Amino acid sequence: MSEIDHLNHWLISKGRLLGDEVKIVKSYCEGLEKLGVPLSRARIAQNYSNPLLSAWGIIWTPEETHRYTVPTTVLSTSAWHGSPFEYVVTQRRPLRKRLIDLDLAAEHPVYSELTQAGATDFLAIPLEHGNGSVQGTSFTSNAETGFSDQHIRYIEDTRYALAAALEPIAMRHSQMSLLQTYLGRGPAEEVGQGHIKRGEHKTVSAAILFADLRGFTEKASTWSETDLLNMMGEYFEMVVSPIQDADGDVLKFMGDGILAVFNSDDVQASCRSAVQAAHQALVNLRGFNDKASEQGREAIEFVIGIDFGQVTFGNIGSPDRLDFTVVGQAVNVASRVQELCKSLDEKILITKSVAKHLAHNVKSVGYHSVRGLRDEIEIFKA
Repeated sequence: MSEIDHLNHWLISKGRLLGDEVKIVKSYCEGLEKLGVPLSRARIAQNYSNPLLSAWGIIWTPEETHRYTVPTTVLSTSAWHGSPFEYVVTQRRPLRKRLIDLDLAAEHPVYSELTQAGATDFLAIPLEHGNGSVQGTSFTSNAETGFSDQHIRYIEDTRYALAAALEPIAMRHSQMSLLQTYLGRGPAEEVGQGHIKRGEHKTVSAAILFADLRGFTEKASTWSETDLLNMMGEYFEMVVSPIQDADGDVLKFMGDGILAVFNSDDVQASCRSAVQAAHQALVNLRGFNDKASEQGREAIEFVIGIDFGQVTFGNIGSPDRLDFTVVGQAVNVASRVQELCKSLDEKILITKSVAKHLAHNVKSVGYHSVRGLRDEIEIFKA
């Protein structure tokens, strides 16, 4: 068996079964080096089926191999338009550029960046998957003579096996990223592990955060649809980013409401993370309103309620339409506590179940009746 046959066989057998894109690309590039290909850098990109992320990929150099992601916003910039990756993905054809004596002023900026890094030759090729999608892949050389025709044939002759090794991983990444985008990280893991039967559930102790935008009904009747949607997007970002940064999961967008769960084996960590996320959301709000004031735009306001208790994750719904959600008294109480923010003129309110796990002092705002509970409960300012 020739060296190239051996590399192809490894990619579609042991390599494919590794399930590790970094190891696959590293071994592949080292295999090309053994064939004499003078590689200085390789970039193997894979598309995401995701509304927020455009692609992920692996960058290999002789010194290191690492993973990267590309947001969808890049597709509207010059980094994509006119790039070699755009060419191979849209034209489904290879692209070769000898970088020595190339008129860089007339080319995409990526060639200038590669030349400054010492590259002399560049090759981009398409990798095709079974669903018809095309992935962009590029190789550069720092060798004085660049790639020979034989070197390019080696890359061309191994691209199908490389695609076969990476496609199952790309499909799994796309599936998981979509599930996380629409369900949240925790539920996505549950669904990914096959916990998808109607009525299947598990009970956990978690901090529940419920955020609500104030004055939404009034704004919906007076603001333009575009302004309203833009504001909603900014509001969700102000609240969701801190939740995710604090290892919480956003489970639901309910109109202008946000339901999030902080589920850790450490009770104190769950409660503190929820309160930390709430405070950071208010910091974001102040920044947003300061900017809105400078621009003559209307300020917005949201409030947050937090409770801790036992809740149940599970699949509910009809036989052909399921929803992965969380139910339990803590969910209802968190919702009712955020409603108290309006009457008590507070931004963040928490229950005693949360307050007792915080490291800093909190102030009681008294006992209050909460719909769904027989007795009044003590509420605190976080």
